[in-house]
Amino acid sequence: MSISSSLNAGVAGLSANATRLATISDNIANSSTFGYKRASTDFENFVINQARGAGTYSAGGVRASTTRLIDEHGALVATSNALDLAVSGRGMLPVTSAVSLGSFSGGTQPLMMTTTGSFRPDADGVLRTESGLVLLGWSANADGSIPVLPRDTISGLRPVVINSNQTAGDPTTTMNLGVNLPATATEAGAAGNVLPLSVEYFGNLGTSDTLDITFMPTVPASGASNTWTMEVRDSAQSGALIGEYTLVFDDTRANGGTLASVTTLSGGAYDPVTGSLALTVFGGPITMTIGKLGDPNGLTQLSDSFAPTSITKDGSPVGNLTTVEVDENGYVTATYDTGFTRRIYQIPVVDVPNPNGLIALNNQTFQVSPDSGSFFLWDAGDGPTGAIVGYAREGSATDVAAELTALIQTQRAYSSNAKVIQTVDEMLQETTNIKR
Repeated sequence: MSISSSLNAGVAGLSANATRLATISDNIANSSTFGYKRASTDFENFVINQARGAGTYSAGGVRASTTRLIDEHGALVATSNALDLAVSGRGMLPVTSAVSLGSFSGGTQPLMMTTTGSFRPDADGVLRTESGLVLLGWSANADGSIPVLPRDTISGLRPVVINSNQTAGDPTTTMNLGVNLPATATEAGAAGNVLPLSVEYFGNLGTSDTLDITFMPTVPASGASNTWTMEVRDSAQSGALIGEYTLVFDDTRANGGTLASVTTLSGGAYDPVTGSLALTVFGGPITMTIGKLGDPNGLTQLSDSFAPTSITKDGSPVGNLTTVEVDENGYVTATYDTGFTRRIYQIPVVDVPNPNGLIALNNQTFQVSPDSGSFFLWDAGDGPTGAIVGYAREGSATDVAAELTALIQTQRAYSSNAKVIQTVDEMLQETTNIKR
């Protein structure tokens, strides 16, 4: 009967608008929730087939379907915490729950993902949010490189651990030696004094050692030899000789004072292409650059003064961890009070073909579903994914003004459906009044 279908359609309308009201209230309640993704309600009508021209019509009603609009992004909000992270574009951060951390062994826990989070180290140094989300990443090798790992599984992901009492040393591997030798020391009648130079370097264990370098001039019977013998000794090996070289300087007008030739007498060889010596100290190899032939930036022989003009080296002593930051490529870099920086993790960005098909969980987290498709771990900023932004959180995707407008529309629609039910009730009452 048409009048009965009208009653059912009115009840369906009340239910559908109540569902829409629920999503609106949820959106408004989370208008200040970082990383919240807005829920949307769509209406779908039911059509009850009837014979054409029958002269009757039965109302099918309406059904509500809800969708979480995960591909919508809120505005980024600046913060003062270096480990407040957000993704500026497509993709999410890989996380897992803190309650499952005890059994986490890589690849054994379901992957969770979120677009933003305020991460801080807990008592064990594990980066996590107050809601219990643990940040996952790939551990870097000792030299800061990231190993090649599969991108379609979480087997290589590990919880990011930052220990505030962590110390680290940076051994010296390269050194640039810029020294001026006195030209007058190689002239006939010169005293022939040995000129000493001590250069500090840092060993593999953060110890401070020195390279003791001596320059011995060759004094001729007449004229000028422009020749020196350079010896390099390592204090970590009790002063053992690790390199001896004959240096001859140019005295022409075009290249006066620069190296003309370097002859290796013992130790590491001289490379004329790079202008460096391949020395081997107690902890391993060190490349010492003394300058290419004809280069005025390395060893020189000018005037009558002995002057170290520019001596630079890498490495640092053992230092304490001071700050940890994440750059736009997802690299987690630790900085120590000695000025040494080291890459310790890389945070990938997770992406799926259909973000709106993800399963929504508590705390603005999501999981892969058959509707979303399989995930892939991208380097931040590569492929379709956005960069990772530190010192920032993603705001809620809720537009309060739009939600309040929808609230008015929903209220009117609900009242109209209630009026339909009231009208049907009155009509049924009139029907029952036919027989008295």
